[in-house]
Order: sequence, then structure tokens, then C-alpha cells
Amino acid sequence: MNVKAKKLKEKDLMPKVTTISKEDFLKNYYNMLLIRRFEEKAGQAYGMGLIGGFCHLYIGQEAVVAGVNAALKEGDAMVTSYRDHGHILACGTEPKYVMAELFGRETGVSRGKGGSMHLFDTKNHFYGGHGIVAAQVPIGAGIAFAMQYQNKKNIAVTFLGDGAANQGQVYESFNMASLWNLPVVFVIENNHYGMGTSVDRSTATAEFYKRGKPFGIPGEQVDGMDFFAVYEAMKKADEYSRSGKGPYLLEMKTYRYRGHSMSDPGNYRSKEEINKYKEKYDPINNFKKYGIDKAIVTEDDIKEIATKVKGVMEEAMEFSKNSPEPIASELWTDVYRETE
Repeated sequence: MNVKAKKLKEKDLMPKVTTISKEDFLKNYYNMLLIRRFEEKAGQAYGMGLIGGFCHLYIGQEAVVAGVNAALKEGDAMVTSYRDHGHILACGTEPKYVMAELFGRETGVSRGKGGSMHLFDTKNHFYGGHGIVAAQVPIGAGIAFAMQYQNKKNIAVTFLGDGAANQGQVYESFNMASLWNLPVVFVIENNHYGMGTSVDRSTATAEFYKRGKPFGIPGEQVDGMDFFAVYEAMKKADEYSRSGKGPYLLEMKTYRYRGHSMSDPGNYRSKEEINKYKEKYDPINNFKKYGIDKAIVTEDDIKEIATKVKGVMEEAMEFSKNSPEPIASELWTDVYRETE
């Protein structure tokens, strides 16, 4: 692939030209479509009362985590905020265990005690799912410190939103990461709205990719609606951080189609704005169109992936509905760390 990430204007939010094998194309198309269908099912289940508490959907932002994940190596870690379904799926966790967690069942990845905002799967190097805004940023720096201390050749990718980018602990983490040359890539998913507030109203300087500059952290602004642009930018950041040069910052310009959470009707933006992104810049549709136009894949290949994803999601829903709830004694587990 050969794509150069750059500072974006609205007209730049279009697919970049690149090359990709059929195998890689189908793998990444599957990942993005799986996240989209998972989130759609989660939204439906929430409306039916099968999911309680908070639930933040990732629909529209799939290219960010898929593109980032495609550039990573075995053993690399991810940590993110409460909008975490897509991230844990990208790490390879089976959808049925993620959905079961949303349902509050003991078969869930956090045994039904974490719910939507606190997904964990350390076997697949996913370290949360954190409900406190920006709390995951120092944790991500800490994971990177552990990797460096243990002489592992891995990196930690720490996702945060545009709203979280204004929190103080973010800059404490930037400082420490730069001071110790930690192998961490900070990915700011700028979907234009912190809850219901536009970045133009909440942020004095909205060029988030420059936020690391005072700490000596290089940054780039990337078209987060384009898988290829994300992949190439992440590959560059990966090589920089993994080589021992320290942290790197990527601002992904993306867009969420749904409200901030299931209780948010999204009245602070127009239908025209949402439809513009859906019709012109949808990451999955544009990725599919590119693959077909360039004869990388066929319509039959695309249909086969869609059928596979549908089957996976049907299994996930049935598994979650039929799984038992946690027993009462689970209230007392995982409160303190057992010591020898």
C-alpha cells in the first residue's frame, strides 16, 4: 500500500488510491462489516430491553480501528474508552462473548459484570473499555512502559476521543511517554462531537494532531473514513514508535452516525449532515466500491462475506440470550487482587 496521510479538508474525505491483495481486502472488509452489524444488533437489543445501562455505538467509525489493527503485530496492545465494541472485535475476540457481556451474562468477556463500557480480553491484548473520560490514556502509557521494561518489541495503541483530548491526564501521559520514549501510539478519534457539543464550541484549537508538539511528539491528521489512509498512517506511527523513538500521535477525522449513547437523539446536528457522511464518505461502502472497481474482489465475494457475518451475528445473539446470568457470589470476586 502507498498512501500519504495529510491534514484534511472536507473535500479530502475520499478513498485514496492504493494496492491490496484479495486476501487482505476480504479480511478487512469482514472486520469492518462485522463491527457494523454487531453495533446494529446491539442497538436493536438495547431497544428491546435485552441490554441495560449505557451503550455507545461505533457505527461510522469502523475504518479507524480496522486500519489501525491491520498495521499491528502479534502482542501489540489496545486500550480505549467506553465506545469499545469495535476495538475488542478488531482484536479478535469472538462476537458471541462480547454480546454476552452486553447482555450481562456470565459467558461474557468480563463475566457479565462489566457491560458495554468495560470490555476486557487480555488474552487478545485488549485492555479495556474504560468508563471514565480519558482514564485509559495513562493506562495505555503504563502498558507501553511495561513493554519497554520487559524488553518486548511491542507497542501500545491508546485510543481517545476529541472530548477526552481536553483532559489533564492526557498531557501528563504525553509528558511521561515522551520523557521515557515509551512505545505508545495515541489515536484521537475526532468524530466532531464530545457528547452533544461540537469541537468548534468546546475546543480553542481543534487541530488535535498538534497537541503532542510541546512534548516533542510528532503527529498527523488522517482521513479516518478511509481504511487505506488509516492503515498507512498507522504503519508509519508503528515503525516510529517500535524502533525506540518514542510516542506518536494520530488524529483520525471520523464521524459517528448514531447519538453519543442510546439515550442521545442527536438533535444538535442536522439530518443533512448525517446523510452527507453516510452517502459520500461511508467507510465500508467506499472500501467495497474500491475493491469491486479495481477488480480485487467480485460481488459474489462481497455477498459471501455478508452471509458469513450474518451467521456469526445470529450465533452471537442466540448464545447471549441462552447464556445464564452471573451467580450472586460473583459480586465478591475481582474486587481485590489475590496474593500468594
